[in-house]
Amino acid sequence: MLAVWLGAWWANARLSAARGRVPRLLVPAIFGLTLLVLWELTVRLFGVPGVILPPPSAIGARIADSADILWTDFVQTFVKGALSGYVIGCGAALLTAVAIDRSAFLKRGLLPVGNFIAALPIVGTAPILVMWFGFDWQSKAAVVVVMVFFPVLVNTVAGLAAADAMQRDLMRTYGASWGQALIKLRLPAAMPFIFNGLKIATTLALIGAIVAEFFGSPTRGMGFRISTAVGQLALDLVWAEIAVAAVAGSVFYGAVAAVERGVTFWHPSQRKRNGSRGG
Repeated sequence: MLAVWLGAWWANARLSAARGRVPRLLVPAIFGLTLLVLWELTVRLFGVPGVILPPPSAIGARIADSADILWTDFVQTFVKGALSGYVIGCGAALLTAVAIDRSAFLKRGLLPVGNFIAALPIVGTAPILVMWFGFDWQSKAAVVVVMVFFPVLVNTVAGLAAADAMQRDLMRTYGASWGQALIKLRLPAAMPFIFNGLKIATTLALIGAIVAEFFGSPTRGMGFRISTAVGQLALDLVWAEIAVAAVAGSVFYGAVAAVERGVTFWHPSQRKRNGSRGG
């Protein structure tokens, strides 16, 4: 185990000093592979029972054997519950942020209410929403809407106020209406803030959908499978579901980040990142 760790450390140290895109991609790949190898060796050498911590090889075999079950659970939880709730919640937050920006009354009255709703624990709101919307994916989407709405709302409101006062005065000098200033100046300036909220919401969406399934769901879904597999001591299936959820969440986050790079290419943070890649 020590030899594996030192070998991976030496390889990553050499790659970190190198330039180029490939070395930067290899460093996290080698680090993650090293953790998996150490995990496998630890379980095998110390005889850790599978009901406590199964080895990665057993988890991989379970993923291969239960691919149809994992796919069904993925569609039920991620596609139907998390993704639909994400789109509805983020869309509603963006529209509400524009309305708040337009109305001082809504800004004083709605933001405190939204802060209160965001502070509600999911384990308390999820059972209520399941009873309201039923046991299928609609209730999970409702939980996701509640979880993602406030982070996107707060970031969008802050972003709409981020435009420089001189720039707004210049738009008024040109005779631009509120809508024209919103579309041509304030929304583009708010995009880094908006995407910060959208990226935070990607992780909250999947967590909310999985946790909501603990309180009632049809006989499919990641949360349902995890809760039943724990009762059956099928820890390899639990870890298989966790692995699928982790990959899905990472890809979802990466997709939103890729869209952010295309939309906010003008922002200094993006130019700095692209410049460092070019070097």
